[in-house]
Amino acid sequence: MVQSYLRHGPTQAFGLICSASSNSVFDGKLAYVPALEDVLVWNVKKGQMLAMWHETGFRSEVTCITRSPQKDSFAVGYADGSIRLWSASSGTVITTFNGHKKAITALAFDEQGTCLASGSQDTDLIVWDVVGEAGLFRLRGHRDQITSIKFVSVASDLPSTSTASASGALITTSKDTFMKVWDLSTQHCVQTIVAHRSDIWAMDMDLERNLIFTGSGDGEVKAWRIDTEALSNGLNETETGEIAKIIHAVGTLPLSSKHRISQISFHPSQAILAVQSHDRSVEIFRIRTEEEVRKKQQRRKKRAKEKKEKKGAEKQKEEIPAKDDDPEDEEVTLVDLFTPHVVIRANGKIRSFDFGADGAGPKDSIQIVTALSSNTFEVYSVPLPTKSKDKDSPPEATRTHSVDLPGHRADVRTLCLSSDDQLLASASNGSVKIWNMKTTSCIRTMECGYAICSTFLPGDRHVAVGTKSGEILIYDIASSSLIETVKAHTATVWSLHVRADGLALVSGSADKDVKFWEFEQKDPDEGSVQSGRVLSLVHIRTLKMTDDVLSVRYSPNSKLLAVALLDSTVKVFYQDSLKFFLSLYGHKLPVLSMDISSDSKLIVTCSADKNVKIWGLDFGDCHKSIFAHEESVMQVAFEEDSHYFWSVGKDKMVKYWDGDKFENIQKLEGHHGEIWALALSHHGNFVVTGSHDKSIRVWEKLDEPLFLEEEHERELEQLYERGIADALNDRDRPIGSGTEEGPFDAIAPAEATGVSKQTTETLMAGERIVEALDLADKERATFAEYETAMSRLPENDAMRLQAPPRNPVLAAYDMEPEAYVLMVVEKVHSTALQDALLALPFDKVVSLMEYLNMWAKKNWNIVLVSRIIFFLLRTHHHQIVANRIMRTSLIPLRKHLRVALQRQKDMINYNLIALQYLRRRNDAERTAQLFEEELDEEKVKQKIGEGKKRKRVNLKA
Repeated sequence: MVQSYLRHGPTQAFGLICSASSNSVFDGKLAYVPALEDVLVWNVKKGQMLAMWHETGFRSEVTCITRSPQKDSFAVGYADGSIRLWSASSGTVITTFNGHKKAITALAFDEQGTCLASGSQDTDLIVWDVVGEAGLFRLRGHRDQITSIKFVSVASDLPSTSTASASGALITTSKDTFMKVWDLSTQHCVQTIVAHRSDIWAMDMDLERNLIFTGSGDGEVKAWRIDTEALSNGLNETETGEIAKIIHAVGTLPLSSKHRISQISFHPSQAILAVQSHDRSVEIFRIRTEEEVRKKQQRRKKRAKEKKEKKGAEKQKEEIPAKDDDPEDEEVTLVDLFTPHVVIRANGKIRSFDFGADGAGPKDSIQIVTALSSNTFEVYSVPLPTKSKDKDSPPEATRTHSVDLPGHRADVRTLCLSSDDQLLASASNGSVKIWNMKTTSCIRTMECGYAICSTFLPGDRHVAVGTKSGEILIYDIASSSLIETVKAHTATVWSLHVRADGLALVSGSADKDVKFWEFEQKDPDEGSVQSGRVLSLVHIRTLKMTDDVLSVRYSPNSKLLAVALLDSTVKVFYQDSLKFFLSLYGHKLPVLSMDISSDSKLIVTCSADKNVKIWGLDFGDCHKSIFAHEESVMQVAFEEDSHYFWSVGKDKMVKYWDGDKFENIQKLEGHHGEIWALALSHHGNFVVTGSHDKSIRVWEKLDEPLFLEEEHERELEQLYERGIADALNDRDRPIGSGTEEGPFDAIAPAEATGVSKQTTETLMAGERIVEALDLADKERATFAEYETAMSRLPENDAMRLQAPPRNPVLAAYDMEPEAYVLMVVEKVHSTALQDALLALPFDKVVSLMEYLNMWAKKNWNIVLVSRIIFFLLRTHHHQIVANRIMRTSLIPLRKHLRVALQRQKDMINYNLIALQYLRRRNDAERTAQLFEEELDEEKVKQKIGEGKKRKRVNLKA
């Protein structure tokens, strides 16, 4: 009989407000922030999470978020190189784009939101068609990670009926110090500028003033001017014979600090520029007009003149500044146009900032959200520049909202569950939080020192926390107050454990002491907030050890006490007499944690040497040593009433083991940082883990059985599939590029190429299409054979047979073979379709051509048929031209497809004319309505004038 186990699965991650992996987006009311693999939507005023954009089974971190001009959709880039378009209203994925090999670092939409450009750590730039859900082209040229992208639209003089594509340009910056201009119509780089001496980290564009600002790693901000005329004319020579440059240098903008410029942003509507160069501050500049600058210079000159007249005696001294003002009057510099306004100073390291939309806050101010690296974000209100000359009170940024309660500022170091599994206590450097396990909401937050270990005390009303400074802090949960601080040890308290009978507590510390405590109810002090009797700890005895104590554990039968020391050994004593019983020796590095099974027969120890050892507690023999994790194993714990145990490590993995058979039952991935803490449900229903990524995750026991053989097979399959996809994606790399010396023949790759990336999903889709073609071809051949055999016989011949049975799959769907193939192809997601077609061998392409002809003839899904045929002709052009057999299917296909496309064209024309008619009728009705009302002549003229101005209205479907 094969043993089966129960599978565990991830249920939810909580304790996250905002992770530092990506930028954040703010619209004045809602903040869209990254939370590891999810995107969270927060109502900033209420501090309430409205939505979580989560895709089941997807684990890559969010690295970039941008909002489309069509306000409902967002493009989100991930660490695995995929991009997902999310609908904000429904919280679902609209489409997925796969084309990059490494993490997405920059995203930008064009003005209409129909094109999306993405830049990545793999140095490629890809332009995607959002409506057609396909990659248009890949641009290569940068030599390092792309840091920002901007679309520049060119005013085209083409007539509205022209079929030429409206050309535009892309401006990109990268860590290779270059800024490049790409022409989208020719798909080539038209200008490369060495913009800075070090990496370019930030760039933004002010379209009104045709200015670009770039910021580098050495703290320098440079301004550039875009020559829109040169951009619209293309690459033309000037009189001197040089090619006209599109971008020209203007100057540098001085900043108060010389740190790396991590973000530059222009306000969408106000004359405001924000630059983040320091870890904790954002500098806000006001943008003056040239007129204002000239007026200011005139006033300065006038004042200098007045001063000169007053102090006739000191004429010589005053003449110098007056001279300095003359050249300033002639020329307006960048420093005059951009003047410092306010500096926002945040409470922590700023990861990114974003401006709120207009009209969201008070009228005379703008709102800025700053997402901090410490799992929180804040909203600041910045007053707009005013005309008043109030020098006593310079403008200041005020913090209006901050969301920080539902998560820790630092790593989650320790977790413990109450005896009924209803409450979870988590502690980090600075705070202890109590969570309701049903709703996963934070119900209490209490300040503490640097917490290392924690435990609920009997009765579940109090929590004890051991700190780095050697104190044991006791908190009352109901009043969320610290009721006692026990100066227990002189060094870090590494471990606390309550005895099974609930009458005593043991603590182990780096001061080489193991101390034993009893609980006592005492009367509260005079100044205490507590009413009634208060729980307190009383020190009864101390056990001195030879080395630092890293972990202490009572056995569940309360007979033994195990102590793990820094010398990599575990000493076991009798609990009552503290007489020495066993020494467990075998780990190469110190034991960081241990646990004893509920029948007190096994002890499991985990160590910094990456091993887990299982020992018998009767003779102290080592049953098995398992190489458990790739990094240090931080904690182990036995499940209640079994020999199954859990381990967590710095390799971000949670593992489930069978302690009798020494088998790994399940590996659970999900955390994005080393896992520090582990807590097991007392009823064996779930496991909770806490990590360096500041998230707390719950893994729940499911009803689904798990067999070890199947699990190993599945792992191997996944490895194999990943290997195939990677091998296919590496085909376009030059020969020898994997070696240390690099490629043998360093031929520069093409600047513009197609967009394709094989994933397991596209390979499976290709396989499904091949299977459907095989099945349909076989069915058609069988029936064709039957038809020819029957056609030779007269109608009433005794030899006539009944028709062969249909294929069970086609019979179940009740479909013709060609309809079944179409159904399979339609089920392939449009973004994966091209890559799936690339996976087809050429004989299957020939077969598919025949079905395309049938579909065109029957007028089935003409849009899809056109897409497939054009892609296949483009990809397999040489073979198709050389192959004589193809003529038989191509000529009828051309005829049928032309007829079908003409039908589509007529339909679109008809609809367009109908819409134009409706618009004309609406305009006519509005005009007639105006003249029917009794108005005098002036009012009529005014109304007609208003009617001529086009009004933009947002229609909601």
